[in-house]
Amino acid sequence: MSNSSLSRQLGLMGLIATGVCSMLGASINVVPFMIQRHVPGIGPYVLPAFVFAAIPAILAALAYSMLATAMPRAGGSYIYASRGLNPYLGFVASFSQWFGLSIVIGVVAYVTIPFLRDIALALQWEELALAMNTGWIRVILALILVWVFVWVNIKGAKSYEKTVIPLMILMFLMGGVVIIAGFNFTPIDFAQSVFEKTGQEIIPFETQTFNLATFLSAGALLFASFIGFDSIAQAGGEAKEPTKKLPLAIGLTILVVGGYYMLFTAAVYHTVPWSFVAEEAMKGDITAPGLLAYLLPSWLTVVIVGGAAIALINDLPAMLLSVSRLMFAWAEDGIFPSRITKIHPKFQTPYLAIILSGFMASVGILGSHFAGNFFLGIDIMVTSMMVNFLLMCLTLLTVEKVNPLLANEINIFKSRIIRRLIGYSGTLVLLFFLLIHTFKDLQSETDAWYFHSTPIWLIVMALASLLFYSKFRAMKKNGVDTDKLFQQLPSE
Repeated sequence: MSNSSLSRQLGLMGLIATGVCSMLGASINVVPFMIQRHVPGIGPYVLPAFVFAAIPAILAALAYSMLATAMPRAGGSYIYASRGLNPYLGFVASFSQWFGLSIVIGVVAYVTIPFLRDIALALQWEELALAMNTGWIRVILALILVWVFVWVNIKGAKSYEKTVIPLMILMFLMGGVVIIAGFNFTPIDFAQSVFEKTGQEIIPFETQTFNLATFLSAGALLFASFIGFDSIAQAGGEAKEPTKKLPLAIGLTILVVGGYYMLFTAAVYHTVPWSFVAEEAMKGDITAPGLLAYLLPSWLTVVIVGGAAIALINDLPAMLLSVSRLMFAWAEDGIFPSRITKIHPKFQTPYLAIILSGFMASVGILGSHFAGNFFLGIDIMVTSMMVNFLLMCLTLLTVEKVNPLLANEINIFKSRIIRRLIGYSGTLVLLFFLLIHTFKDLQSETDAWYFHSTPIWLIVMALASLLFYSKFRAMKKNGVDTDKLFQQLPSE
């Protein structure tokens, strides 16, 4: 039981900004182009693969929306699965989600610094750019980013909204430059510009045979771009009018982000031939700003690089909110120490959970710096989120039997036939995507077994299982009625 109550102060725009900022980051500026290296042969079929990848995300979003109307509490996905499916499955899946997201927060902070360095270079601030390239300075700047947003989260919903909403708007405006520029130029313009600057000749139009296996692999990878809207559910304990605004925010976020992904990706590929993107991706890391820099004046390049940096920075406050509310929900159920439920007397936020999340993110920064391999954390997050989305669809199928009282509280898509159709479709599609992702991970060549995300994820799940069962047994010994506990929502 918490020491106080969370304050319901997050409005619709704050919830949408939480989802948008969690989803739009490195994905929009990097993944649609680096996919030419990670899935060779996808060629001109990136945009159709994006549409295909949106299918499981939409089904999961529908499941989240329905469950949110019945269980509007902090730690959304954990609460949904623990009350509507199984307490153990709810915890271990959300624990791996928490672990993956906490590490990725550090990764995002660490990879943001090179974007800031590139802005300094474009502005000819060579000394500042050189300093940002120094290892220990990069680590310190990344830590500062994380802890600034820890403080923003601690200060409460108003401070949080005043941060994420303007950042979201600024990101869209600066990203809009990419969309306008991409549709304004042609592949012939691009080829001429590259030839003038580098002497490299480009054939703007090439054909590529469609390959189903390649297309499916690309779809599984691009699915990662739609991860993040679940952070809206984690804020269920602080949303105003949660039964109305949570599902509305989830739906609008998917529509806004999905539409933006399609426009942004289509704009870049409209101007930059996919064959050039594929060739450059094989040579090194590429981004949307880097590709369009061949065409744009330096000041506009600064604008779009700045937009990319803001897209990354946006991830931090939203993901910190998400992971801290998971910890808060576990502590309320007695699985984590009860002191984590302490609410700040002035700001009405779970400040200890937020601070602990900041420490975990700091570990992610140090790990990225010393290990030199930050993609592992991202892969773990993708696996975790696929499993979470799968469990949400399963919960939609089981909640009527496991917890009929809460099932009766679902107030959208009240038809059982529609719910089951969404639940079964989502379960099958997400299971298919999870199998593709796992197979691709296990088949990839790495220097050691621990660079595969699947075994690391299984180890994290095993540790979560040990923690859950030790706490579960302790609660029973102390006379806690666990059946009753997991039939009811935490008190507000």
